Amino acid sequence: MKTATTRAIAGAARTPTRTLYDLCEARGRLDGRIVKKVRDLARENRAIAAVAGAAFAVHLYTNPSYGYFTDELYYLACSRHLAWGYVDQPPLVALMAWLVRVTLGQSLWAIRLLPAIADAGEVALTALITREVGGGLFAQVLAGLCVLCAPGILTVDSFSSMNAFEPLIWLGCAWLVIRMIKSGNTRLWIWFGVLAGIGLENKYSMLIFGAGVVIGLMLTAQRKLLWTPWLLMGGAIAFAIFLPNLVWNIQHHFPFLELQANIRRSGRDVELSPASFLFQEFQAMHPLAAPVWVAGLWFFFGTVRGRPYRALGWAWIFTAIVVVTMSPRIYYLFPAFPLLFAGGGVIGEGLLRWRAIRAAYATAIVATAALLAPLTIPLVAPENYIRYSRWLHISQPKIENHRLGPLPQMFADRFGWPEMAQTVAGVYNGLPAEVRAKTAIFCQNYGQAGAIDLYGPKYGLPAAISGHQSYFLWGPRDYTGESMIVLNDRKERLEQLFTSVEKVAHVDHPYSMPYQHFDVYYCRGLRGSLAQLWPKVKNWD
Repeated sequence: MKTATTRAIAGAARTPTRTLYDLCEARGRLDGRIVKKVRDLARENRAIAAVAGAAFAVHLYTNPSYGYFTDELYYLACSRHLAWGYVDQPPLVALMAWLVRVTLGQSLWAIRLLPAIADAGEVALTALITREVGGGLFAQVLAGLCVLCAPGILTVDSFSSMNAFEPLIWLGCAWLVIRMIKSGNTRLWIWFGVLAGIGLENKYSMLIFGAGVVIGLMLTAQRKLLWTPWLLMGGAIAFAIFLPNLVWNIQHHFPFLELQANIRRSGRDVELSPASFLFQEFQAMHPLAAPVWVAGLWFFFGTVRGRPYRALGWAWIFTAIVVVTMSPRIYYLFPAFPLLFAGGGVIGEGLLRWRAIRAAYATAIVATAALLAPLTIPLVAPENYIRYSRWLHISQPKIENHRLGPLPQMFADRFGWPEMAQTVAGVYNGLPAEVRAKTAIFCQNYGQAGAIDLYGPKYGLPAAISGHQSYFLWGPRDYTGESMIVLNDRKERLEQLFTSVEKVAHVDHPYSMPYQHFDVYYCRGLRGSLAQLWPKVKNWD
């Protein structure tokens, strides 16, 4: 059988000289277009790398600032108790903390390296999706800059948590859907299943976005992508990856659901009306970037170019409705916004045709983001942050209904931990050696316990015990309760439990959360055994 090339050569051999000349000229033009396309692609890649590199550099510069965030202390503790699940999250974040800890150590720079890489990846993947849906160089740069400059995304990615990695997984799934739409290659459902399974091991909200994608496809002409065995295979793969955590939850009676019910009952989280929620999203995504993500909605629902990808627009709508209905924290919707920035970048490229206007708009976003940056990431000393925030009359939004000190909670929860551990060490090391061996350190929350576990070894402290979250599952170890150092409790309550209660220290730090200012008690003679009392110390809130 003759190939296309063979037939073309044979045909050319039978054509007159003028026709051969035309063919060569046409091939030259084609080669020229290919060369131009390659050059344009290389230029776009350099631009994407520059924006993503800027995101990485910002975090690399600020990562060692302030101290460990309370959740980071907890994840490090979880990494010392590897399991298929924890009370308040799936296992992936603890596994990543373990990998970093055993390879790079547990310094601030080390544990925040992966979130910095994830933020850069989020910027790059947003730009690549913009390219996939038809955006040129300016559209890709604009979408990437919007992600880079979003105050909320900067804040969430400035410390180690599952929230830093969730956008990468969502965007990866969206990119696979776009490739399926463009190529018809439904085998990509296999990789979608892999990513979705990993996403479920990272954070359960993967279920929301995954359901949004399926519903979005069902509502559009792209529903044909669903009628394939490859979707079932991808779903099976996702389920298989998620299965160990599901089994763990069944064995432990789904503690995450109990925790969420307790949080709603306690009123710990700030409740927002839909209007207030959207206004905070408007602020968190950068006010000047709002036209871009709003245009992104228009791209998916109001343009011919965006119509093939409308399923992703429906996925965003579904996710937003579920998140707002659940009345959660504002950062739950952050991973979905890069999709809108991608679509909005395409619209912006079409509307802003003059280079001067494009440059002015991009510069305005970057310049105002630089002005807001000290309010979102640990860029300046705390005292300078306080003065700057008061001067601008702007602060981070409240997430929980706790009384605040001079710093917002996302900053305040990074202060006071080493000083607290040192204070406790002074009490512990003041006890006789034979008493220290049987003295437990009981903490009220995982931040306190995680700080003891991180800073305590250099002072000779034992691992902490606590009833908070997964610390409750780790139990009282071998302690009996005959000698205990108790943090942050009421003396009247302790006197009902112990025969002797003595206030021995006070923990205070000017920049820490006010609820982390507390007394330390030395207690002896627990009435009953600690193992018997343990079910009553459970605190899943």
